[in-house]
Amino acid sequence: MTGYKRVLLKLSGEALMGDRKYGIDPSVIDSMAVQIKSIVDEGHEVAIVVGGGNIFRGMAASANGMDRATGDYIGMLATVMNALALQDGLERAGVASRVMSAIEMRAVAEPYIRLRAVRHLEKGRVVIFAGGTGNPYFTTDTTAALRACEISAECVMKATGVDGVYDKDPKKYGDAVKYDELTYIDVINQGLKVMDSTAVTLCMDNDLPILVFNMHEDGNILRALRAQPVGTIVRGTSG
Repeated sequence: MTGYKRVLLKLSGEALMGDRKYGIDPSVIDSMAVQIKSIVDEGHEVAIVVGGGNIFRGMAASANGMDRATGDYIGMLATVMNALALQDGLERAGVASRVMSAIEMRAVAEPYIRLRAVRHLEKGRVVIFAGGTGNPYFTTDTTAALRACEISAECVMKATGVDGVYDKDPKKYGDAVKYDELTYIDVINQGLKVMDSTAVTLCMDNDLPILVFNMHEDGNILRALRAQPVGTIVRGTSG
């Protein structure tokens, strides 16, 4: 694994909850901001996609009778709230950042324009992509893969609560086996919960590596960007 200059960091909404059952834990935001600052200070360019599951999940609402498209739009708005909270934490940590939303809301975020996003990154600003793709039926995993391709990121770094990808849930099974490397086809064929199939396929088609790692361990992002072994890497060929 080599080091990366420009990356897209995918954060789940649930990651912002900390030990809470709902919403945003400010201490988690502060911790994330410190870690992100450490990689920006080293000259890395960082874009972020954050989910909204800590506030609202469209698929769950759909299962309970809500129109799926309506539920997804509400979920997209939840990602904007998370993005603004994350931006506030970054700014307080001394990191210049911009929120760009796929759903226009100029009072709180810039509209998403690809070349403008790239320009922000080149100037050392962290760009937080909110509002999903702007369309229902697409997850924030797919948003992460899409935006990473658009800005020519070198890797999608998916932050999770475990230290990589396992053959089964390590929190439930003591004999779960961790993978250090996987191919896209491995992930699809084995149904591994890395990202949804649309996101994995998009990364595969564009030869975009996916790194799954535990962000709760201090310094993991920096270690990954320095090409030190962290988590599980998914790419076209293993080895």
